[in-house]
Amino acid sequence: MSQEKEVIVDGTGMILGRLASIIAKMLLKGYRVYVVNVENIVVSGRRSTLIQYYKRTILNVKSHYSHRWRPKRPRSPIRLFKATVWGMLPKNSRGIRALKRLKAYIGVPEEFKGKSFTRFEEADSKKLSRPPTPLKVIARELGWRGVEA
Repeated sequence: MSQEKEVIVDGTGMILGRLASIIAKMLLKGYRVYVVNVENIVVSGRRSTLIQYYKRTILNVKSHYSHRWRPKRPRSPIRLFKATVWGMLPKNSRGIRALKRLKAYIGVPEEFKGKSFTRFEEADSKKLSRPPTPLKVIARELGWRGVEA
């Protein structure tokens, strides 16, 4: 991939679904996308309702027999974000190749310090009427024991 096809996106204050749809389109066009500050991506809606929804859908037990047979559920903000993007990509080899071009990071890694980040105005959470819930709060409720960011 050429250098001009790489995009570094700052996820701070961005709405999860809107950002994921924009990034899914970019991935399908062949861009290599790096998303920093994934833990600060927000989800709109009432916090208690969101946590209840994620616990019901993500932590749903399919087998009481063995832990081996249970599906592995995403709990970290990175995996929750990638699962959202994967839901917006085609479920074939083209979608798999596109998802491999996506890298997400908690915080800002050393290699991206000093570089300019892209922000999408249509995914910004400033226009929401009620305070949004950060992805790190939902991840902690699901059992993520990550670093304090």
